[in-house]
Amino acid sequence: MSSVLYDAPGPRARRNTLIGAVVGGLAVVALLVLAGVQLAKNDQFDADKWGPIFNPGNQYFVAVWGALGRGLVNTVLAAVITVVLALVIGTVLAVLRVTSSPTWRWLVVGVVELLRGLPVVVTIYFASRVLPELGVTLPPLWYVVVGLTAYNCVIIAEIVRAGINALPRGQSEAAYAVGLTRLQVLRIVLLPQAFRIMLPALISQLVVVVKDTSLGFVVFNFEEFVRTANIVIQFFGGQLGINLTLQMYLAVALVFILINYGLGKLAEYVQRRTSRVRRAAQDPGAAPPKELVTVGDGLGAA
Repeated sequence: MSSVLYDAPGPRARRNTLIGAVVGGLAVVALLVLAGVQLAKNDQFDADKWGPIFNPGNQYFVAVWGALGRGLVNTVLAAVITVVLALVIGTVLAVLRVTSSPTWRWLVVGVVELLRGLPVVVTIYFASRVLPELGVTLPPLWYVVVGLTAYNCVIIAEIVRAGINALPRGQSEAAYAVGLTRLQVLRIVLLPQAFRIMLPALISQLVVVVKDTSLGFVVFNFEEFVRTANIVIQFFGGQLGINLTLQMYLAVALVFILINYGLGKLAEYVQRRTSRVRRAAQDPGAAPPKELVTVGDGLGAA
């Protein structure tokens, strides 16, 4: 069946595509072989460099992962606090932008556009340098949280606002018809549905927050996951004369990939669930979800 987006490739196009794929694959293999040869020349495959990170029987394995674990806890803690604060502040900003009058809406829009245009590392650096000058002294973790929250709250505000705007206009009109105020319509009718619609996007934003915690290196004495890895590298290089740079950053990358892959799959699962619920609500004749059938059977048996 021909595609509606593009013409089906003919024999010559398929042959050219195959040739390009083969040539590209051979080029990638050649680059990997070349990289492997160079790494072998630099003794990067020695067991002494991989054992402290990947061999549980190594004498340094427990100490290395104990330090990395403490750094990972700081990273996860900063990400969780940031998401909670950004969700609360972002929701307030979204409500203010939706409900504000044109005379002062420009102020909310200006704050959103200003913070959204700043790089995250700038907001973190600003928090860690300016707040102490103003007499606000916080633990290093909170400087990172403040900087991350300043950026992510406006992103979440735009996500929530998009969810509110995506809802049918008739829902708010029906709520006004029964006597609800504007804030009651938002709190009771619009916001719960907007959060349900935008939940996959909110979870995806958590992936961004987890990765951005690595920018906490600009905060002095905040030992997040990447900085802890650097400390371990410096220890092995200075005290034992072993360069673990490649191996350590590979381990850090694998941990971040596993965390973000899990969050991505969670977002996909939530997306499928919300899509099924939405389709069921739009089609009254469709069969109820399996979970509801199970609950109904249990109530009937009781």
